[in-house]
Amino acid sequence: MKTWKKVLITIFFILLALGIWGYPKWKMLNHVMHLFDDDKIVENFRTFNEVTPISELTASKTPLPYSKKSNINLPDSFKFMGTDYNTEAFLKDSWTTGFLVIQNDTVVFEKYYLKNTETTRNISWSMAKSFISALIGIAIEEGHIKNVMQNVEEYLPELKGSGYEGVRIKDVLQMSTGVGFNEDYGDFNSDINRWGRGFALGSSQDAFAATLKRELEPGTVNHYVSINTHVLGMILTKATGKTITEYMQEKLYEPLGMENDGYWLIDGRNMEMALGGLNLTLRDFAKIGSLYLHGGKWNNQQIVPNEWVKMSLTADAPHLQPTDDSFGYGYQWWLPKSDIGEFMAVGVYNQNIYINPVTKTVVVKLSANPRFNDNTYVPSSEDAALEMYRKIANSAAGL
Repeated sequence: MKTWKKVLITIFFILLALGIWGYPKWKMLNHVMHLFDDDKIVENFRTFNEVTPISELTASKTPLPYSKKSNINLPDSFKFMGTDYNTEAFLKDSWTTGFLVIQNDTVVFEKYYLKNTETTRNISWSMAKSFISALIGIAIEEGHIKNVMQNVEEYLPELKGSGYEGVRIKDVLQMSTGVGFNEDYGDFNSDINRWGRGFALGSSQDAFAATLKRELEPGTVNHYVSINTHVLGMILTKATGKTITEYMQEKLYEPLGMENDGYWLIDGRNMEMALGGLNLTLRDFAKIGSLYLHGGKWNNQQIVPNEWVKMSLTADAPHLQPTDDSFGYGYQWWLPKSDIGEFMAVGVYNQNIYINPVTKTVVVKLSANPRFNDNTYVPSSEDAALEMYRKIANSAAGL
């Protein structure tokens, strides 16, 4: 064969190999770059498994479905900052894809929108953080982790020299690490968006965490840094010797009786996106709310230690306290200013799990709101959604 033909054949196979290697990365990066486009966001939020590597969670061998009644009538309206808002319009205008109300462990309202169904697995975004917190509590109970007062580097020596050196696990749980980070999803060059593009290309999240620097004294300021939860995932993996998926399958997915398969997004090193990459169905998301409503107990089994649940839902320092203008923070749970102990798991683009311990209500809302970053748009407001949940909880409980 002539030399020039050999060269052409070699070049062809090199280009083919590069295409095979690079196309999935290009596809995922393109997915991320257009993730929140109005005409793509709904489909994107339910199809991550088609464009990125995943780690599967398998439906429980003994599923525990909620009992169900006919749908109640939701309150026609609710009041927010002195103005009445129509409930159905609010759900529609915030691009709700699934809405669930559970009263006394019974589904009393369940509805899907924008072509989602009861088997649709939807991205959690930061609601995943509350699941990670539960796993940390279990790992402490089992002795894999000594206590929350230990420093991060005792488990992760690779983070020595980063902003996480000298930071207690408790400070990581409470988003008080002092690590500098810009979490603005509307800013193309923000840290969270830089991380997202790196994730799409298969970059190591562990390596990204090691690049972050300290700006504030740990344990003094509540500053939301999503990578903090990734560090918790790193600790969990190192301490248990299992992946997050494996540990969650055993310690939460099976005992909670999850009805459907779920999955975690994983990076190029097969590490789960602990900060927000959990994909479950609407009902299976609700299980973490029901579990914490019952103090960590489900189906007569203490799954998460009761004391851990109590600590997780307590703002135990001044910088963590809720105010009229902001939610407080526990161990990866949001704490509204409340006399009745309400708490929430919250994800961007209006993903919510709301728990009311007085009315015994759990509300789950999945959404794909492209106007989430518009602070003037009331349907994007978590404060407004909270008032709607309160009205629904009281109505469901007959109050």
